[in-house]
Amino acid sequence: MSIPDYMQCAEDHQTVLVVVQPVGIVPEDQFFRIYKRIASVRQLSIRDSQRLLFIRYRHHYLPENNEWGDFQTHRKVVGLIAVTTCSSSRDWPHTADRFHAQKEVYSSTLYDSRLLVFGLQGEIAEQSRPDMVFYPSFEECSDVERRVEDFVESIFIVLESKRLDRATDKSGDKIPLLCVPFEKKDFVGLDTDSRHYKKRSQGRMRKHVGDLCLQAGMLQDALVHYHMAVELLRAVNDFLWLGGALEGLCSASVIFHYPGGTAGKAAGCKPSVCQPADAGKRHRPGSHAFATNGMHPALSEEEKIQRYSILSELYELIGFHRKSAFFKRVAAMQCVAPTISEPGWRACYKLLLETLPGYSLSLDPKDFSKGTHRGWAAVQMRLLHELVYASRRMGNPALSVRHLSFLLQTMLDFLSDQEKKEVTQSLENYTSKCPGGMEIITLPDGLTLPPVPFTKLPIVRSVKLLNLPVSLQPHKLKGVLEGNLSNASPFIYSPILMQSRGEERCKKIDFQWVQGDVCEVQLMVYNPMPYELRVENMGLLTSGVEFESLPAALFLPAESGLYPVTLVGVPRTAGNITVNGYHTSVFGVSSDCLLEDLVGVKASGCLVEVIPSLPRLQLSTSLPRSTHSSQATSKEELPSSVSVQLFNGELQQLTITLENIGSIDIETLELTSKNNNKGKNNKSCSVCVCCCSFFSFILSFSDEQRQISGTQPDDDLPHDVFLYSHTDNQQSSCVFRTVDIMSIQTLLFMVAFLIDTFNPCAILGTLTLIGTWVIWTQLDSALNLFSSMICDLHWCPWIT
Repeated sequence: MSIPDYMQCAEDHQTVLVVVQPVGIVPEDQFFRIYKRIASVRQLSIRDSQRLLFIRYRHHYLPENNEWGDFQTHRKVVGLIAVTTCSSSRDWPHTADRFHAQKEVYSSTLYDSRLLVFGLQGEIAEQSRPDMVFYPSFEECSDVERRVEDFVESIFIVLESKRLDRATDKSGDKIPLLCVPFEKKDFVGLDTDSRHYKKRSQGRMRKHVGDLCLQAGMLQDALVHYHMAVELLRAVNDFLWLGGALEGLCSASVIFHYPGGTAGKAAGCKPSVCQPADAGKRHRPGSHAFATNGMHPALSEEEKIQRYSILSELYELIGFHRKSAFFKRVAAMQCVAPTISEPGWRACYKLLLETLPGYSLSLDPKDFSKGTHRGWAAVQMRLLHELVYASRRMGNPALSVRHLSFLLQTMLDFLSDQEKKEVTQSLENYTSKCPGGMEIITLPDGLTLPPVPFTKLPIVRSVKLLNLPVSLQPHKLKGVLEGNLSNASPFIYSPILMQSRGEERCKKIDFQWVQGDVCEVQLMVYNPMPYELRVENMGLLTSGVEFESLPAALFLPAESGLYPVTLVGVPRTAGNITVNGYHTSVFGVSSDCLLEDLVGVKASGCLVEVIPSLPRLQLSTSLPRSTHSSQATSKEELPSSVSVQLFNGELQQLTITLENIGSIDIETLELTSKNNNKGKNNKSCSVCVCCCSFFSFILSFSDEQRQISGTQPDDDLPHDVFLYSHTDNQQSSCVFRTVDIMSIQTLLFMVAFLIDTFNPCAILGTLTLIGTWVIWTQLDSALNLFSSMICDLHWCPWIT
């Protein structure tokens, strides 16, 4: 049986084949070092001639291929160089016998042979022999190349004599019929005198002479003989030899038109060294016939891998990409067959990677978010599982985690519930030894594997930036110029600037965050897994300002549906902040999920302005909190309230404490009085607020405002307040809001108190306010209220 040589190219038809083999025990490194020196003599210029002889070397060649030497002369071994070691003369007879036995294997085609002996010295080494060369060691062999040139010249002499002998027209002699190995039994008993038989013999001989001329460097003569052979063989329907003649004719034409070679730069000048790692890297015409012959059981595993790889390349050339990927995958599995003592997992992994394009599979997760799924998901999942297993057997757990994460992220919709559990369990086992991350993995051959973020674990459907609580929301001061003048354009109208500003307004949110305050982003997520999903270290990814993300951990029920999740963080600097996404840790794999990579996510803007830190003031009272909810009448008013129950005319003392709980000094505090009466039938109590011990509490007589100045962080400012109730009923419930400021009506009651304490300055200021209030209100109502307060003075404990 013949094993195709898939490494051949057109130029190999003009070469003579020389086999270099070790005889006996020869160190592998020493043998290949000598082999490379021998193979460096790849062409030889013939003396007294302009012809060149090209040599092709092999260190392993099946004897079965030698039987096809009559069909194609470049496939038969014409030279043998044996390399051996011999340390003593006692071992020499045995070494010589081995050499002669090796010659017998190729004796039917050999033109000449040589034996290079290393290590033997003495009388035997000093004897001059034409077919043997002795060297004292592998280091002392400076003339190896010259010896090889002499050996090649002797091969050319034999080749030239055979060419001349076969090319001479001997019409009187009977031309022998050249046969391929499987034809010998078919021609037994044929009439050798028939015209058909003679034409067939002549055509085959012409083809054979053409091969010899091509090897001997006579290109024009080779073309002539090939043409004659084609005509003769076509007439007798000898299709096998006709194909061989046409192949020789094409090779001669290629050599003539492309002197530089067809297999890359200086391909005809490179030594033909066949290494197992080079299997499948080159393909030449004529090697596709094996595709329909099946795989012979006598082939070695290396030859099977080589054949499957070449078959894959053939299908790739004709556009059958999935078929090509199938055979390449078969070659990958053959690399780790059970019959191989040392499985080649690295070669298997490399071949599996080469099959990915044929199955419409990419290792970039972004390719799976562009539209519908391409390819057969079941086959793709099988291939990814094989990549995971091969990378694990290679001893690269990080690679296994990356491929398993890719499988879970891209094939989640095609996995059954049981398969989801198995994949996640395997992933947790791998990440317990090697956690997964967002780094790029670079393979030895230069291929890079991008990170795989878990955007489907959990799946995010909407992202919403939340405003600060009402008590922390910033409000612009009246009179402060809005906008930034530095960003104003000097032009009256600019369409480009207006478009950019319009896009910025669409992305920017209409509220503001404050530096140092906790900010919130709400995500609506759901768990697609059939079991509870644990998400750890979930936080925000931002840009623009320094931001401290406060990670959270959550447990999502199985197939939970939409589930709200609030992520928080603290901006540490002022500016414009952009929420780019979020980070998670699921099954031991850390992921950075960007909003732009999420499919079908509704976002209400991701850009918000962060203003510098603001002071924070906390107001507390000695009264209990109100049991009923209170509605704020405006966004500046807090809905918190306290309650107190007073009888008509009763006075009660309470304490209000103002505390600076922020990190910024409070320079000015402005409090405005407000009357909450909404109608005549809505009766409310009259509240009197008096400051007795707070020095910096000043009454502003112009705009009815009280101001607190110079408050440092963590300062407490307690002061006493007196409440006076006036209603038409004997008992009523009075609600004192922490944001309510003293009303004008309470000033009337303060007159009685100030007269008793005899504070001239305060009396003068209060009377002035009373006069102002009387002018702008109805006089009857003022007098009635004042009279009622005078009548109720006996309720006050501080009036004797």
